[in-house]
Formats: sequence, C-alpha cells, structure tokens
Amino acid sequence: MTVQSVLDAIASRPGAGDVIPIINPATEEVLAEFRDGGAEAVDAAVARARESFTSGVWSGLPGSERAKVLWRVADLIDQHADELAQIDSLNTGMPHFQAFMIMSTCAESFRYYAGWCTKLNGIAHDVQQTGGITGAFTNMHAYTLKEPYGVVGLIFPWNGPVFNACTKLAPALAAGCSCIVKPAEETPLSALLLERILAEAGVPDGVVNLVTGYGHTVGAAITAHPGVDKVAFTGSTVVGKQIVQAAGSGNLKRVALELGGKSPVLIYDDADLDTAITMAAMGIFIHSGQGCISGSRIFAQRNVYDKVVEGVANIANSVKLGAPAEDGVLIGPIISAKQLDQVLGFIEGGRRDGVEVVTGGNRLDRSGFFVHPTVLTDVAPTARLYQQEIFGPVVAILPFDDDDEVVALANDSEYGLAATAWTKDISRAHRLAKRLDAGTVTLNCQMVFDHSMPFGGYKQSGWGHEWGRDGIESFLKTKTVYAQL
Repeated sequence: MTVQSVLDAIASRPGAGDVIPIINPATEEVLAEFRDGGAEAVDAAVARARESFTSGVWSGLPGSERAKVLWRVADLIDQHADELAQIDSLNTGMPHFQAFMIMSTCAESFRYYAGWCTKLNGIAHDVQQTGGITGAFTNMHAYTLKEPYGVVGLIFPWNGPVFNACTKLAPALAAGCSCIVKPAEETPLSALLLERILAEAGVPDGVVNLVTGYGHTVGAAITAHPGVDKVAFTGSTVVGKQIVQAAGSGNLKRVALELGGKSPVLIYDDADLDTAITMAAMGIFIHSGQGCISGSRIFAQRNVYDKVVEGVANIANSVKLGAPAEDGVLIGPIISAKQLDQVLGFIEGGRRDGVEVVTGGNRLDRSGFFVHPTVLTDVAPTARLYQQEIFGPVVAILPFDDDDEVVALANDSEYGLAATAWTKDISRAHRLAKRLDAGTVTLNCQMVFDHSMPFGGYKQSGWGHEWGRDGIESFLKTKTVYAQL
C-alpha cells in the first residue's frame, strides 16, 4: 500500500459517529478524515471475533501452525518496513530513520512469540493425600491446561503505532486469542497496512478486527462490552483507571495496563560523564519526550551537577528539530495541538513557581507542533511538573549528595515504570537497582529492552507485564484438572 492508498482507505471506512481529522503534526495540515466507528462497529467486531474463536479456526490450530503464520507476519513486516515507517513517520512526525529502525523490532516480536506457540504447557503432579470430605486416602493425577483468554481488546497509543500494535498482537495471537484492535484516533493509518499484512500471512478472517474511533466512544465500548474477555491497554494512567472501573462494572474482565512514567536518571560523579550526559539527554529529547520510559527527572551528584546541566542544555540546543523529510532531523514535533498546549502549560506553570528555564521552554516559530527541548533547574520535588507526566521534551535536573537522598528523590513519585543509574561502582549500581521503585532498572545504559525480558511498571505505572513469557501468559487462562486413579 502506498501512503495515498492508506489515506484513501481510512477515508472510506464506514462509521456512524463524528468525523475525525488526521493531522500531520509537522505541518498542521489535514491528511485525511474518517468517521468514528462507534459502539455499533464494536458490536460487529466482537461478534466476528467470538465466532472465529468459538469455531477454532485460529484457537484450535496446533501451535506449530500458528507459529508458521506468525513467522510469515514477521517476514512481511520486514518486506513492508519502509512503507510502514513512512506511514508512521507521516502520522506521528517521527523522523523516518527512527520509524524504520523500529520495524525490525516489530518483526522480531512475531518471531519471538512464534517460538512460544509450541511451548504453552501446563504442569503435571501426582497428588497423594489423606483427608478431604471422606477422610480416606486418595491417589490422584493432577495437571494444568493453558487456554487462550478468548476475545481480547487491544487498545494502543499514538507514540509508536506499529510498535505498540505488535507488542500486543504477537502474544495475543500466539496464545490463540481473537482480537479487537483499536489504534489511537490520532494515528490509525499504519493499522490498516498491518491488518492487510496479517491477512496476507494467513491469519483467518475474524481473528483480528480493526475498529477506528475515539477513546471515549470505541475504546469505552470495547472496555465495557460483555463479549470481550480481556482488555490490554497502553496509555495514560488517567485513562487506565477509567478502564479498570468500566471493566469491573461489567463482566469483570481481566485488564492489563502499561501506563505512564516519570522515570529518574541518576548520574554519579564517577560515571562516564560524556556517555551519561548524552544518553540522559537523548533519553528525554528523542521523539520529543513522548515515551513512557523517557527520563524526565535527572539527578546529578553535586560536584558534577553544573557539568550535567551544561551538557544536557548544549545537546538541547544542538539537536535539529523538524519534519521527517528534512535533512539531519533528529527530533520531530509533538503529536497534536492539544498535547502541545499541555506541554507548554507545564512549562508556564513552572515559570510561575520560580523554576529556572536553562534553555528551551518555547514553541518554535514555524508550522507544526514543535517545542524546543527544555532544561529546567530549581525545581521543587513538590512541583506539578516534577510529579506529573508531561510527555514532552522537558527535563528537570536536581542535585544530590548521597545514595539515601537520591533514592528518596527518585522514588518520590506515583509512577514506577523505569529508572537508570550511571556509576562505575558496580556494587553501588546493583544496590540501587534493588532500592529503586521501578519495573525496569538500567545500569550504565538507558532505554533498552529485549523481547525475552518482561516489561511492566510498579505503582501507578501499570498492571501486569509485556514481553517474555509473562507477555504470553497474560493472554492465557490456567485450568486445573484432578483425576482419581
């Protein structure tokens, strides 16, 4: 599919709700418009998904057969990587080279979970006991079965459309589930191409059902629908809480949540400062800070604090912002006017509270939703921009003296998604890893992951895990069977 054919396809999708514009965040131009699918589209999608699941056309396949299909999906993602990257780049403003690099990770998601399709085994155990209802000696064989959850709703955000879709689709399909897929209303385009790739690879009709629309309409209908057995959501903590309430008031469906973050980065005076400063800066400025694990709070040991502030500010002033097609661009725009206003609102609130803006803090004087990478100091730990997720290229840098102080500062947050420590003292690094309240801790590296390792958050950063065995287990139910011998 060409970019134009994707734009034509989204515009021709049926819908009964409001007209939703798709905005190019780098130019503020309307790329296309589509109608919100609404509750009726969700009802139809759930019916198709339930029929496909009950029929066993996918859930009943041997694991080896599902694995073959998932492997073909991966190959097709590789083949269409440039097209997918072009679409995501256009839709999100992400530089094309970044979007393209992500596609190999997306393909590998399906290869990794293809390997799990034949390994979804329970446990077996011979049970011998005296007692029970009769008080007699019993000799039983017991075992567990791993079964797909059924119809699952997969709701993912705008900051990495293909990546987030593959993160959920690959394990859900490997487990044998049938899926309702809802991309963010800002970025639905690549989901159309991904839908075609899945069909071409051999995923049967009705197993993956795409519904486009707003979160408060389509997303809410998926979450509340009695025919949906589980919802997996990536997005803000505010919306995550709404999903929990809706799921609990209906059929008590299971919920998996990957939510917000306010990730701390600790830089000690014995760290490789050049590397630490570069990585800390890119860890918040890349993709304009629109990442759940972006390191938005940097803590620098006091005798290197000034050097860290200067180094991060220099990078903020030297990286090139621009549209994906512009040469040398490393950072793109904020996704929308609404998000732009939110980011600038945090900065203005900080100014009123006496925060020092070392650099940035302003919108670029050009078309598009661009915010200059912003470095803040003199930030009180009680400040709103210290405590709340900004989701923009804005970092607060604070000094610290010792381990106890910096751990207390780092953990002073309702979030607990990721944390980073830079120090050559490996013993201290591992002590910090135990003390930091975060689901992922990186030591002398930043913003890394592997398909084999689980990813999830502490506190209000989410429920459950993605990736690794935990990722596929979240789409499986466990049944225990006892047999009297």
